[in-house]
Amino acid sequence: MEKKHFSMIRSFQLADLFTIANGCCGMGAIFHAMRFQDAGLPRHLWIAAALVPLALLFDVLDGSVARWRGKASPLGRELDSLADVISFGVAPATIAFAIGLDTELDQVVLTYFAVCGLSRLARFNITAETLADDKGKVRYFEGTPIPSSIIPLALLMLAYSLDLLLPVTIGEWRMHLMVVLFAISGSLMISKTIRIPKP
Repeated sequence: MEKKHFSMIRSFQLADLFTIANGCCGMGAIFHAMRFQDAGLPRHLWIAAALVPLALLFDVLDGSVARWRGKASPLGRELDSLADVISFGVAPATIAFAIGLDTELDQVVLTYFAVCGLSRLARFNITAETLADDKGKVRYFEGTPIPSSIIPLALLMLAYSLDLLLPVTIGEWRMHLMVVLFAISGSLMISKTIRIPKP
């Protein structure tokens, strides 16, 4: 059988296009955060931050569309996780770095946050079948879902607008208190004791 060009793209479902839009929002957020760091224009920072909740909208829609059409697929599940890593892991960490949480200790915490999100999604992908009910629906999340990173991001943007990023010195180390929110968020994502019902 002759292989067609772009055969992978042809296999995408409608829901997958929403998932890809999620990932595109995450990449846009990263680019605008980098533009803010380069040019210092606040509009780039606010655009970057606004693209993360837009990614969340697409993340919600892709699941709704897949259920509506009855066409969920393993490819779609993997796409969803990879897009989420970009939009709710890497993008918030990049925005935080661009906004000024850029000391060595800040970077360690932000890396921890992003890796927790990555680990949480990997765990979900390999345990989804065991957590599913008779109809194949996953009953609950182990740990907080990675889109919950929108909460520390929103609080960070509020602190930025109020000029309350709060740098502190611990011995020879400098950090910002706001980065603690990302440490907490990451830790909650990888918790096995927290169980959140999946809508």
